[in-house]
Amino acid sequence: MVVSKLTYEECRRQRLEENKKRMEELNLNKLASALKPLPSPKPSPAKPRVPRQPLSPSSAPARRSSRVANLPPPNYKEVPIEPLLRPRRSYQKRDLLNRVYASDEVRQYAIDRAEELLSGLDSKYPSFIKPMLQSHVTGGFWLGLPVHFCKTHLPHDDETVTLIDEDGNESPTKYLADKTGLSGGWRGFSIDHELVDGDALVFQLIKPTKFKVFIIRAYKSENKDEEDEDLDGTHLNRSSKRVRAKYS
Repeated sequence: MVVSKLTYEECRRQRLEENKKRMEELNLNKLASALKPLPSPKPSPAKPRVPRQPLSPSSAPARRSSRVANLPPPNYKEVPIEPLLRPRRSYQKRDLLNRVYASDEVRQYAIDRAEELLSGLDSKYPSFIKPMLQSHVTGGFWLGLPVHFCKTHLPHDDETVTLIDEDGNESPTKYLADKTGLSGGWRGFSIDHELVDGDALVFQLIKPTKFKVFIIRAYKSENKDEEDEDLDGTHLNRSSKRVRAKYS
């Protein structure tokens, strides 16, 4: 038993010596020492911060160039800028929950009367009919115009387009060339003239940026005289004659 134990110890020492030689041949000792973490440097104590004392104008006068030394010192006090006063028209919001949608018969009635009026206008002025929808007279108040008409007759850049009603009242609107429609100003025109879903408008381009606008109501007036004029076409013929007389 003693012989076998000594033999085991000798074998173990032999293996250790062999492993040590292999490590020296491969420089593993140096590699292991290089991988040891370096001791972290001791943090230096933080220096106490001393708050800077603000200098009073009397104790430290501002340095100024010799060219402006004789001039009074500038005043850098912020003065609020007064906002530009723009006249803004206020409109009451329409009740979108109780709005009325025109039926197909009512809508077609207004379109037929608009086509009759359009046939009596001077053909040298480009014209088109635009039936009113809810998006035109409530909510977004955006009026898209016929694309072909805009590309042919209207400016190719954004421009102010004036709408003139039958009484000669002018309403400036913002025409967006890329979207071929009227944006700013159209809301005021629609509300001022009490346009509703189903009405039909006849636009007559009397100048490059001016439209004469004729409003054909989808719903008959409660006034009996006005109803009779609408039914027999007297009102339509009268409007056509006024247009021909004014722009011919």
